Order: sequence, then structure tokens, then C-alpha cells
Amino acid sequence: MTEKHNQVGVLLVNLGTPDAPTSSSVKRFLSEFLHDHRVVDLTRWLWCPLLHGVILPVRSPKVAKLYQSVWMDEGSPLMVYATRQRDALANKSGLPVALGMTYGSPSITDGIEKLQQQGCEKVMVLPLYPQYSATTTAAVFDKVAKSLKGRPLLPELRFVHHYHDHPAYQSALADSVQRHWDKHGKGDLLLCSYHGIPQRFADNGDPYPQHCEQTTALLQAELGLPDQAIMMSYQSRFGREEWLKPYTDKTLEALPAKGVKTLDIMTPAFSSDCLETLEEIAGECRDIFLEAGGEAFRFIPCLNDDEAHIELMATLVAEHTQGW
Repeated sequence: MTEKHNQVGVLLVNLGTPDAPTSSSVKRFLSEFLHDHRVVDLTRWLWCPLLHGVILPVRSPKVAKLYQSVWMDEGSPLMVYATRQRDALANKSGLPVALGMTYGSPSITDGIEKLQQQGCEKVMVLPLYPQYSATTTAAVFDKVAKSLKGRPLLPELRFVHHYHDHPAYQSALADSVQRHWDKHGKGDLLLCSYHGIPQRFADNGDPYPQHCEQTTALLQAELGLPDQAIMMSYQSRFGREEWLKPYTDKTLEALPAKGVKTLDIMTPAFSSDCLETLEEIAGECRDIFLEAGGEAFRFIPCLNDDEAHIELMATLVAEHTQGW
């Protein structure tokens, strides 16, 4: 077979995951993640001693135990689903598709090199973050730029900024909710829990909260829900400063007293189930809601490798590579 010239390849990017559910592996992963200025923008002379002297030694063993509770036979849930997404998208699009994680392995550098080895002179970067944030999407762009620095020959690039308002994404989300309702019945409320960011980041221009609000409003319209049947909140806050509100845990504590006994909850900012969805939401948050007087807590899985999700990715690839 002759090598294709001008070949287009797709770099599928997600946050990343430890290689194993062990303290040492988690420590390596958290160190890379929490060193990123996009994630923690504190002065390095203040942050690094705190990170290496307190946070990593204390949190790594605890987080490793949490990973052990959700680890699948094939590996980390995020990596298992990412691999399935890569293979399904390659089959659907007919293009070479490689994985690159912002933190951990395979790295973004690994992904780009794999595509170039397959003759790809053009690379479409698809960060699997529906809502743009400087802490996630922009961090991907930084790593792509860093991976190409110093190379004599650069691939031509296209980059997906966000897709929370794409009709195919909204349709996939709504379909996942409807299938859940068809199987389990409809709860008193649908709660959309998004990963939080510091309020300060939003005040400085990060459009993430607007994208989350738009996601919820579009989903509400797609499902035809009245205002009282859906709401949103933010999870996974870290540190002492104010993050985006309302907080998911505080919301769950208050809902039963307001008459919400059966809750459906989903995480539209996550394209794959991972520690934050399987342990934090389906585990920890379930306990919070039930202890507060709730009667049924029903977690709606992420889109993962669902057929409609792969169709969305293929549509994004087709649209962003048009005329290339």
C-alpha cells in the first residue's frame, strides 16, 4: 500500500489518568497535573513546597484507594473508554485516530508522533471537553504547542474549541437521559453536575460557567422540561477559595427537604466516566443525598463509547476537516 500524502489524522485528547491505582503512580500523575499553571496559578515558590511537602504525600495514598474502588479489569475507566472511543471513531471516520492525554500516558507528544508515523501531515485536535475552559481545553493547546516546539517539520493543525451547543451533542445527551427514564422511570429532578473551577478564573474571563449554563438550558429544551424539573451545580472543588456555585454536595444536602426524594443526576462536562463521576458522584454524593433524606439516587453514566457519542465525534471531525 502506498503512503497517503496529505493524510488527515485525529488526536483525541482527554485529561489523563494514573497508570495504576497505586500511591506512587497517583503521585506521579497528580504532580504533573497540579504543576500546570492552567490548573493552579499560584506563585511557584509558594505552591511547590506545599504541593510536594503536604498535598502529594497526604493525598496520593487516599486517591489511590479511591481509584482502586473504580478500577476496571482492563484498567482505569477513563483510559478504557478513551481506547474504545479511539477505535470506534477510527472505524466510523475512516481516518487514523490516536490518543493523547494532557497528563500521564500516552502523552500528547506520543499521540502526534503516532499520527505522523502513519503519514499524517494534518492533525485535527479534538479535546473531549464539551465546554471550553482555560483549565482544560487551553491546557491541551499548551501541551500541543510544547510538543511541537523545536521540531523542524510541523503538522498543519486544526483545533476544536468547544461543542456544548452542537445539536449532535445535545441529542446524544438527551437520548441518554431518555433511555435512563425509559428503564428506571423519571425522578423528581434532573441535576446536571459540572466540574467546578475557581470563581476567580471565571471573573478573569473563562467562559466555562456560561457554557455550562447553555448546556443545561439546551438540554432542558431538548427534553421539554419545565424549570422546576432540572437544575445544575458544580462539583470537585479543591482548596479554600470560592469556586463556582452552587456546590453539588451542598445542593444534595438541601434537596430532600425541598421535596426531591428521587434524583436523577448526570455529569455533562465529562465525556468518559472516571474517578470524579464513578466515585465522587455515584458513590460519595449518593451517600450525601440519601443521608439527607433522599430515597433514590440514580446516576446517568457519561456518554462514554455510546453510539450517539461516536457519531457526534465523527460529525465534529467531518465539519472541522471540511475542505482540508
